[in-house]
Amino acid sequence: MKSFSKRASLVALSSVLALTGCAFAGDNNKKPATQAKAKKVVKPVQGDEFANFNQWSDVAAFIDQMAEKNGFDKKELQATLNKTHFVDSAIQLMKPAPPGKPKNWAAYRSRFVEPVRIDAGVAFWNTYADALARAEAQYGVPAEIIVAIVGVETVYGRNTGNFRVMDAITTLAFAYPDTPNRTARMNYFRGELENTLLFARDERIDPFSLLGSYAGAIGWPQFMPGSIRKFAVDFDGNGHIDLRNSPVDAIGSVASFLVQHGWRKGEPITYPARIDTTSTEWQRFIGQGLEAKFSLEELRAAGVTPVIDPPVGMPFGLVDLQNGEDPTEYWLGAANFYAITQYNRSFFYAMSVNDLSRAMRTARNY
Repeated sequence: MKSFSKRASLVALSSVLALTGCAFAGDNNKKPATQAKAKKVVKPVQGDEFANFNQWSDVAAFIDQMAEKNGFDKKELQATLNKTHFVDSAIQLMKPAPPGKPKNWAAYRSRFVEPVRIDAGVAFWNTYADALARAEAQYGVPAEIIVAIVGVETVYGRNTGNFRVMDAITTLAFAYPDTPNRTARMNYFRGELENTLLFARDERIDPFSLLGSYAGAIGWPQFMPGSIRKFAVDFDGNGHIDLRNSPVDAIGSVASFLVQHGWRKGEPITYPARIDTTSTEWQRFIGQGLEAKFSLEELRAAGVTPVIDPPVGMPFGLVDLQNGEDPTEYWLGAANFYAITQYNRSFFYAMSVNDLSRAMRTARNY
């Protein structure tokens, strides 16, 4: 999940494409839902080289802070960081993408709303129907939205990442690439390093056992460590939060995350819209953040017309899906659309989740 840069998010998402030809690994008859695991064997990426992080002044300050704030033993932390490796590939992947072709919604969508992922999603839904129904009843998030997010993120546990989280996050916390937001991003990853160590202590696990993406996202739903500690839930009731091995915990945690980021039970997600191309008034609604905050009256007055009339009194944002050289698609995004963007700050991502969820529901009811 991921709370890192949009470019990083897209790179992480594109990495699952090689797996879209794989069949779903779940088995209704062989394993209980709370114990099922993806069958792919993952070989950990330990890091490109050893780095004596203990000699870095910023690391020493971090250790002092962890000891004072969280009661960690300094020598034990030093020993832990002495086993941590520098991951240059994480640095390279965090660098801004070079200027390229215009954004293309149709091409992006085709990566995720496609037959293999739809079929795997239906299989996942059927396998964990009880847990999904329970999550929908408890949190108000439709089953198909939860299933779609897990599908887009990891192809239902097939690609959860093979970087050691300690290596990746420590590298980014103290050696983030030279970008305009470098200081802010290093502070963010230092917070995630803190959360990694706290989560490992709370769950009594070896922090080096945690594998994830090059940015440190973990498990079936790809939660960052901070998000695990804030939003994840023990949905299978075994006393532990385990997003790596429990699809049921992943299901409840995705629903919990969305609700705590503004999901509204029973409300729509999007409505198609037309714009008045003879006017430029509507353009002031573009790029206005990830929030539904404009009334239909405001939007209509500026030349934005919903194709289907939405409920009266509901706020919206204007969503523009650029299509390369083809015309841009425009939609009205409700609060639930923007709740999905809090999972990944991208209109393309949120709309892919929405479209995949619809395709799976149609396929499952066929």
